[in-house]
Amino acid sequence: MHFANLLYVLKKIANWASNKVFIQNKSTYIVILKNVKNEKKMKNITLKRCEWVNQDPLYIKYHDEEWGKPVKEDTIWFEFLILEGAQAGLNWLTILKRRENYRQAFSNFDPNLVAIFDEEIQQKLLLNEGLIRNRLKIKSAINNAKLFLEIQQEFGSFNAYIWQFTGNKILKNTWGYMTNVPAFSPESTAMSKALKKRGFTFVGPTICYALMQATGMVNDHTKDCFCY
Repeated sequence: MHFANLLYVLKKIANWASNKVFIQNKSTYIVILKNVKNEKKMKNITLKRCEWVNQDPLYIKYHDEEWGKPVKEDTIWFEFLILEGAQAGLNWLTILKRRENYRQAFSNFDPNLVAIFDEEIQQKLLLNEGLIRNRLKIKSAINNAKLFLEIQQEFGSFNAYIWQFTGNKILKNTWGYMTNVPAFSPESTAMSKALKKRGFTFVGPTICYALMQATGMVNDHTKDCFCY
């Protein structure tokens, strides 16, 4: 069906009853249905996403609401440092499903508290089935917390420090397919080198690039994605 005709049909459907409203959002048309309690329920008619997103609701929500959105708060930066480090060698969905477990185990991602985790707490973390029970990754999170605090003291915030690697701007790419997206970049390589020099671990160029993608330092949504 021609797009203009499709649009006409959709508008007719939307106007069919007074409790249906038709809106346009980035070339994606959504019918908002109001039920008897006046609550709104959204039904996606067509919504193109990046190819890496599967049908898992958690993955979809993360892609639509978080991935690629610029981060400015230090607590969120520390959260992603822990999660991206935990992901090394694993699927990101594996980490997303354990995210709330990490939040609870790592004191709501407060670097001040994580930095003083002692050996007893580390042992408890290693026995926590809700986490990736890798001794090196757990020790890395604690080590990185201490260094995170040092950067805060030196630069005023971790946010002020980390955005320097993109010149304090969002790098917007124009990828047509996910196969075009690189595993790392000159910026992530420079970030990795600088963080490693300070003593951070699990911050290789690929992990740093994933961090940049997740926190909106780089926009790697493909051009056909509605989030682009």
